[in-house]
Amino acid sequence: MKGVVLAGGTGSRLFPLTKVTNKHLLPVFNKPMIYYPIQTLVDAGFTEILLVTGGKNAGEFLRLLGNGKEFGLHHMNYTYQEREGGIAEALGLAEHFADGQPICVVLGDNLIEYNIRQAAESFKRQGKGARVILKKVPDAQRFGVAEVRGEQVIRIEEKPQVPKSDYAVIGIYFYDGSVFEKIRKLKPSGRGELEITDVNNDYIEEGTLTYEILEGWWTDAGTFESLLRANNFVAQTGANKPTS
Repeated sequence: MKGVVLAGGTGSRLFPLTKVTNKHLLPVFNKPMIYYPIQTLVDAGFTEILLVTGGKNAGEFLRLLGNGKEFGLHHMNYTYQEREGGIAEALGLAEHFADGQPICVVLGDNLIEYNIRQAAESFKRQGKGARVILKKVPDAQRFGVAEVRGEQVIRIEEKPQVPKSDYAVIGIYFYDGSVFEKIRKLKPSGRGELEITDVNNDYIEEGTLTYEILEGWWTDAGTFESLLRANNFVAQTGANKPTS
């Protein structure tokens, strides 16, 4: 299984901090934001990682990360998203890198307290389909929200005004090789983007999407409030700790 970190976008909600740099290069406590999702994958045992980025500051990632030596990697892969087309479009650029293998996708502004090794092992045993990680949150309307019935996710709704649950689909996804075929079938949403929620709902319709609940804290860092929260969480408790 291979790992993909998505680090594109304009970061408009963090202006003016992002006027001169990509938001994923902003500091979270004592490290650049992008370090955390990469470390999430490394701690789960991934040795092949692709970074998808875009915009005028893409070269700064290469300057910062190089070949990933700081993370114990022998090689870091990069690809460039030429336009803003949504998370699913950015993921579509990883098809050649994935080469038919299952992948774990982490959004570049996601930070977690513990590692996801157990989730990765569960998906390997699953063998096909997709797996998402859920977390109870007080502001579910900001995220994709999972409607859960027993052991099944029966629907995911993107940023609903009235959420049907308080389970947010956090930005860590596991997919089999069919994800790229699903992305090719997508039509742009009302926002003009290819939505990752539509990909997940496609797997739900197949009956092959599973889930688990994340232990410890989780936050994104795409707004001033969540960026502050991320800094405080890391400063107080640290991130990417082992679960056992």
